[in-house]
This record gives sequence, structure tokens and C-alpha cells, in this order.
Amino acid sequence: MSEVDVTLREAVPDDAENLLQVSRKIAEETDFLIMDEAGLGLNEELLSLQLADLYESENNLLLLAFADEKIVGMASVKSAPEFTVSHIGEVGISVLKDFWGIGLGTALLDEVIYWSEKVSPLRRLELTVQKRNERAIHLYQKFDFVTEATMKRGARDAQGEFLDVLLMSKLIN
Repeated sequence: MSEVDVTLREAVPDDAENLLQVSRKIAEETDFLIMDEAGLGLNEELLSLQLADLYESENNLLLLAFADEKIVGMASVKSAPEFTVSHIGEVGISVLKDFWGIGLGTALLDEVIYWSEKVSPLRRLELTVQKRNERAIHLYQKFDFVTEATMKRGARDAQGEFLDVLLMSKLIN
């Protein structure tokens, strides 16, 4: 792939339709995600409302990567509203297959960590990743995420085979 100009920005309600399409495509392209072809399980109107809430939230983030005005990747940080766990953000990153290997995951994760440290009240980021997803694990380790646990049978592949899943985390500040 030749050089690509990518822009990162927070998702807004108008991104709902495009986001649904891209989420479905990503789900078809990889079996590393928990989400399957059904995608986000929301219609455009509900997703638009959720995006409005996310945009206003201080401890939730949905960051989109655009190339030629099309979404090509995303990074999310989700936090629960309950005080006892509201300092924990669950990270998710997904990128269209055509854009793998160009540093987009690195750029997205770098921005997520910057936001977590400088803007949000979060003090812990965590994620789960299939043990066989070596590229993703390498990315997370590059940003000092550590493996806290291996969850045996943490997921299943399309054939029903059990897969191990790692719980990884990074403490903020």
C-alpha cells in the first residue's frame, strides 16, 4: 500500500451510518473480534444517540480513523458509570484489513493513551485479546500493557474450538 493520509477524530452522531457499515465489514474480515458479522447490534438511530452521549462523556471515547473521508479504523474506551469502577476504561481497537500493517493501530492506541492521561479521569486501561492474535499483543506490549491473566476458553472460533484470551492492563498516572 502506498502512503495514506489518515485523520483521527472523535465520533459524532452523524457518523452512525458509516460506523455501522465499517463495523460489519471489520467483523467479516477478522475472527479476532468478539463481535461477529451482526456487528454492533444497533440501528442507525440508536447508534446516533449513543454517539451523542459518548461525545459528552468524560470517561468514554470513540476515536475514528478516516482515509479519503471513509472510516478505516476505530478505537474505543468504555467505562462503567458506577463509582467503584468508573476509573477503569475497557479498550477496543479495530482496523479494516486493507489498512493493517501501516501503523494505524499504533496511532489509535497512542491517541487513546494520551486522552486517558491528559483528559479523562481514568486510572486503568484494560482489554482482552485472543492469545493467538500476536500482532495485537505486540502492539499492546509496546505501550506497556501487561498480561494479568489468561482466560482459558475465553472465546470460541467459528468452528466452536475454544480459544485462550489474555486480560491485559495499563495503569494511568
